[in-house]
Amino acid sequence: MIDVDLPTEGRNPRTLDLDTLPTLDVLRMINSEDVTVPLVVAAVLPQVAELVDLAVESLRRGGRVHYFGAGTSGRLAVIDAAELPPTFGVWGRVVAHHAGGPGALQQAVSDVEDDADLGARDAADVACGDIAIGIAASGRTPYVLGALRASAARGARTALISCNPHTPHGGDVDVHIGLATGPEVISGSTRMKAGTATKLVLNSFSTTLMVRLGRTYSNLMVSVNALNSKLRTRLVRILTEATGMDAATCEAALNEAGGNTRVALVSLLGEVPAARATTALEEADGGVREALQRLRTA
Repeated sequence: MIDVDLPTEGRNPRTLDLDTLPTLDVLRMINSEDVTVPLVVAAVLPQVAELVDLAVESLRRGGRVHYFGAGTSGRLAVIDAAELPPTFGVWGRVVAHHAGGPGALQQAVSDVEDDADLGARDAADVACGDIAIGIAASGRTPYVLGALRASAARGARTALISCNPHTPHGGDVDVHIGLATGPEVISGSTRMKAGTATKLVLNSFSTTLMVRLGRTYSNLMVSVNALNSKLRTRLVRILTEATGMDAATCEAALNEAGGNTRVALVSLLGEVPAARATTALEEADGGVREALQRLRTA
């Protein structure tokens, strides 16, 4: 029976004979459940969009995005935040707080998720105008709720990503993204469908946030800087794809820009020196298209 108050803990009627099946059939059963996850995520995209727009406004005003989670939810948050700097060149603007700290990433610390006061303490550096996003499959993890309450008290906007659409705490936040993933293949094992759905939401949220902030040009990663020879080769290729110019021209522009890909791109497309491209980007809050538009209308 599915617990309507905690659907991820319910028993899945489709997997009752899981332990009697041969290996391939077990895998097929898991896969058939996983197939439902993207449709669940599709149903909450309006709420994800609302959260992205709040985060865009916050970051443009100098704010930050904070993730709070415990267990699998916290680990997924750490992964998402850690991957943004090398992909989009954004450092310290999206930060993850995991219950129990770094030690709990590799080895579970079970009691910390029940500590609402710990969540409040971990939210100490949340500022007015920031965005605090709690991640909890159950929608009621005390650590997460404590962090969200403390963040709201400091004037931050708050959101909850859960796999419990009917959690009573959904009304306590500005945006509730309630994923109806239902019972897991293994009852209560929320690292499975719930974890996958959460990862998809975080991927979609943070990537769209970076796109809206102008950290891409078309579908190219133009916010990565040339920190080593491997990256330099990749970035020259990105510049050739974005501009249609030859590799030698693009490499020269990248050198003039001090390895800054966006400066090189604006310099090439705007036909201006690197110094002018830098100024245009600063005036456009880092957005390549807006910087180019400013150059055209100057």
